[in-house]
Amino acid sequence: MNKNVGIGFRKDFAEEFLSSDILDPAFVELAPENWMGIGGYWKKIIKQLSEKHSITSHGLSLSIGSPEPLDWDFLINVKAFIKEYDIQIYSEHLSFSKCDNAHLYDLLPIPFREDTIKHVANRIKEVQDFLEMKIAIENVSYYTPVAAEMSELEFINTIINEADCNLLLDVNNVFVNAFNHQYNAKEFIKGLPLDKVSYIHMAGHEQVEPDLIIDTHGEDIIPPVFDLFDYTTQRVQPVPVLLERDFNIPALHHMQSEINELEKIANNHWNKKHATSKRYISTAV
Repeated sequence: MNKNVGIGFRKDFAEEFLSSDILDPAFVELAPENWMGIGGYWKKIIKQLSEKHSITSHGLSLSIGSPEPLDWDFLINVKAFIKEYDIQIYSEHLSFSKCDNAHLYDLLPIPFREDTIKHVANRIKEVQDFLEMKIAIENVSYYTPVAAEMSELEFINTIINEADCNLLLDVNNVFVNAFNHQYNAKEFIKGLPLDKVSYIHMAGHEQVEPDLIIDTHGEDIIPPVFDLFDYTTQRVQPVPVLLERDFNIPALHHMQSEINELEKIANNHWNKKHATSKRYISTAV
């Protein structure tokens, strides 16, 4: 069985993970913001981690949809982090998280509009030129559209095309949005630029009302989301797949069982290739 599925590395289980073989991911993902510039004990931990596993990175603070200029000091640190740990994937959210240098500590939706497309696509190009690699932009969960002039699908497709970047396809986010906004999740995925998918995220969510699901990353993946993942893997080339678990962390063997289920589904369709090979990760600009 090929190994395609990684885990989001958390300090909560760092010691147990590194000192045992209970959890056996294909790779680990880090949020650069949580690890850049650190020293001491946690610097030793990340060094040990990098010696055992390949690392991908998923950012939280780029705020690609912000109206203000890019934070170049931040990007300098991101680039150094990427080079230090030979990171082949840097991904971010199609959202904004700060305004006037005030960090909002949330990933807020941006308007589905033509002027937004031009603004965001230009910012992605600037980031790619500076980092000297393509980045993957994630479709995000949102709970109300903001001044929308087009569909979410048209918005995502146009940005990916104009920015010439990759797509991080978060399957759970598609499920959440499809439920909350009453559209067909499989038809949505079918309409995405699937040839640009370089990374997949899988996670759990919580249904808080009969007509409302919240994307939490704190619950198990449910069968309909596994089914949507199966549908997706039949339509994209082999790419790294990440299991996200940000809080309410279960025992390591429980997370490994979810990894195993994802591996089983992926290998039903990707059994001839190894998804974490660098040949499947396009970084050239």
